[in-house]
Parts: sequence; C-alpha cells; structure tokens
Amino acid sequence: MRRMKHPGVAKQRRDAIPGFVSIAFGRSSILLRREFSTHAPAIAAKLVQLRDTDEPGLGNRRSGFRLRIAGIPDLFARHSRRGGFFGGLLGDLYFGLRPRQFRELTIASQAAQRGVPIAQPAGAMVERVAPGFYRGFFLSQALDGMSLWEFVRTDDDALVRLHVLEQARAAIETMHRAGLFHADLNLHNLFVTHRGDGFAVMILDLDKARLLDRPLPETTRRANRTRLLRSIHKLDRERRYFSDQAIETLAGG
Repeated sequence: MRRMKHPGVAKQRRDAIPGFVSIAFGRSSILLRREFSTHAPAIAAKLVQLRDTDEPGLGNRRSGFRLRIAGIPDLFARHSRRGGFFGGLLGDLYFGLRPRQFRELTIASQAAQRGVPIAQPAGAMVERVAPGFYRGFFLSQALDGMSLWEFVRTDDDALVRLHVLEQARAAIETMHRAGLFHADLNLHNLFVTHRGDGFAVMILDLDKARLLDRPLPETTRRANRTRLLRSIHKLDRERRYFSDQAIETLAGG
C-alpha cells in the first residue's frame, strides 16, 4: 500500500469553495470542510485503505463506506466508479482536467445553501495517476437510514409509506425550486432518515447534477420525474410496492 505524504500546513486555494480548505498529499489533493482539516491525514489514510480494498461497500454500486474518525462526526465516503461498459474497462479511473468529485462538491455546497435536502457535503479527494487521469472519493456527513427502495420493501404500514412518499415528493420539489437538475434521479438516491418523531427524505449523488441560477423550467422537472418513473418500473416490475396512488404521490405531474 502506498503511503500518503504528510500534508503540512493547509492552504486555501484561490478557487476553493467557501468554508473548505485544500491540502496536498503528494499526487493527491483533498478538499475538506475547514473544521475537519486537522483530521486530514487520518481521513486520507482511511481513503487510501478503501481504494485498495476488495471489500464490497454500501449502496447500489457497493462503493460507499462509513468512516469513523475520532473527534469528528461519522463521514460517508463514496468511491467514484464507472458503470456499464466503461466500468469494466476503466473501473475507478476518470479522464479530464476538472475532477468530477470537486465539481460535485461545489454543486452540493451551493445546493445545501439553497436549502436542498442533501447529506451535508464534507469534502472530496482526488488522486492523479497519469496526465489527465484520476480517481477519487466524495465525502459527506453520514446519515442513518436506508434508500427509498429499501424502505418501501421494509415498512408495511400504509400510512407511514404514504407519509414518506410525500416527504420524497417535497424534497424533489424543493430541489426543482432551487434550480438543481439531478440527471439520475432514482429510488436508490432518495434516502429516508429519521427527523424528530417522523421521517425526512434526502437527495444523494449529485455527481451528474447541474445547478441553475433560477428554478427549473417545467420541461426539465418533467425529465427528472420521467427518470424517477423509469426507476420505479425497472425495480418494481410486478407492482408489489408502488400502486397507482403511490406513483402519483411520488412522481405524478
């Protein structure tokens, strides 16, 4: 396993996200929330271990891991991996001059400021492996709960399920009003968590998202809903969990 060099003093980049600091580790760089920056060596070491592990993680692609670092809240690290045909060829390698993990962190930070219900962004790390090629992780504060798809298959209380679907619909509408286009909205990245005596639904995985300076137009909102409907029909082919009423509550026009 390759060792990470000690970062030395954290320095604020000119183009860094407000509230975050950039720290160099040899060929790697990490953007972290300022209050987590003193824990950068421990966080980076954990991410290197995860990069090299064969252990399956959490989530739809088994690429998510919970990090426990003394002195800070638990973090959730998502190891960026390609899917489909290119996933078999490149695995976790990406090409480009602007790492998608840093782009996602920028969008997530701005979306959180606009009130979009997402997991609090905590940072991102990118390792340059060759000119133009990189791999990386996205970090958020860990949430307790499960995906909406897991929830509807677990909770058989009709009133509770209706409440959660209404919360999911409200989260999506908040996202639309805030100008966030998700691009890959599905039942796996709507996350159900407890809030007080009830439930709240958070929106995950903004790596393909776009953020506009105005509310989304109706055509774009419809594209998000259509993508969500495809996810419902793909995962629940036999309509065991999503009745017509449930679909209308969650994704109806």
